Amino acid sequence: MKKLVVITGASSGFGKALALEFSKGGYPLLLLARRVELLEELNLANTICEKVDVTNYEAFEKSVRKAEELYGKTDLIINNAGVMFLGNIASQDPQQWQTMLDVNVMGVMNGMKIVMEDMKQRKCGTIVNIASIAGVKPFPLHAAYCATKYGVIGLSETARGELAEHNVRVIRICPGAVNTELLSHTTSDEIKANYKVWIETTGVGSITANDIAKTVKFAYEMPQGVNLREIQIADTRQDA
Repeated sequence: MKKLVVITGASSGFGKALALEFSKGGYPLLLLARRVELLEELNLANTICEKVDVTNYEAFEKSVRKAEELYGKTDLIINNAGVMFLGNIASQDPQQWQTMLDVNVMGVMNGMKIVMEDMKQRKCGTIVNIASIAGVKPFPLHAAYCATKYGVIGLSETARGELAEHNVRVIRICPGAVNTELLSHTTSDEIKANYKVWIETTGVGSITANDIAKTVKFAYEMPQGVNLREIQIADTRQDA
């Protein structure tokens, strides 16, 4: 059997596509999400499904150790769980900022910390953090979201440097606009409507969550000595 892959936020969007892609490749999986019933509906072989909020370090770690007892040590963790609330920084609810910081940044750091010490000792392992094009360049109404994704870029590159001597890879994936549930988190109907108009008028929409999943799997299956440090992937027609 292949080595254990852990995927957070696996109930929809990128996470679901990643779960299907890695399961198809024969990997044992630990799938984590708050909507565990959606994980169980996938009915994937050699898979443990756990209801976990990635901001809860103890619950997160407990689930990982449970899977490792059955499938061996984690060889790949994909820190994918995230939320996006778009809004003007002057009027946006600060609680939305906090939620994004907790999930998008602290959740990623929790996942990294849970596996990295063991990976260092084994001189092997891969950490994939799902960032965003919004972590590379700013977008209107994305201020707080950009802050979290710029944070993921910074912590990923710092961790990559710290783990390099131990032969452990840290890869950051920066998707552009992809049609997933992510936009539904935004509470402003006007912002969501304008975003959809932008998608329709630009023609951006060819890229899918499955494209992101295949890209992650490709990067992971490169030899351990090869690290694709950052991958930006977007619809060819997205000009920003």
